[in-house]
Amino acid sequence: MSEEIIFEVREDEVDGGYAASALGVGIHTQGETLEDVRANVREAVACYYDEGQKPPAVIRLWNLGE
Repeated sequence: MSEEIIFEVREDEVDGGYAASALGVGIHTQGETLEDVRANVREAVACYYDEGQKPPAVIRLWNLGE
């Protein structure tokens, strides 16, 4: 288990908002603002790792639009 998970964040130029996808893990989420994406990423990571698995201690967002 990695101690860190990294998400690529991309701006959706067609529909607006942002989409985030974890590198090497099947976790994807979206939000209208970057603050929404941050909150949704934390929630998605918590949901992905069940009670028997320890989630990564560090969650990093890599904004590809900047």
